[in-house]
Amino acid sequence: MGKTCIHIGEIIHEELLRQGRTVLWLSQQLGCNRTNIYNIFVRDSISTDLLMKISIALNKDFFVLFSKQFSQQISSQDK
Repeated sequence: MGKTCIHIGEIIHEELLRQGRTVLWLSQQLGCNRTNIYNIFVRDSISTDLLMKISIALNKDFFVLFSKQFSQQISSQDK
């Protein structure tokens, strides 16, 4: 099974910027320091627990990205 093409850290960073929110704001929402947030931005994968917390804080379902990719990979296998 191939590695995912989704770089979740970059996508979270882009969404944070799109919403006009700051790293400090997100760190306060997650109860961590800003350095941890910058570390998230460079990661291509994170735990589902952390992704859920970020999804709630940003009111954005990041899991749907993986569901879409899964559906695309399954449908391409069927061909």
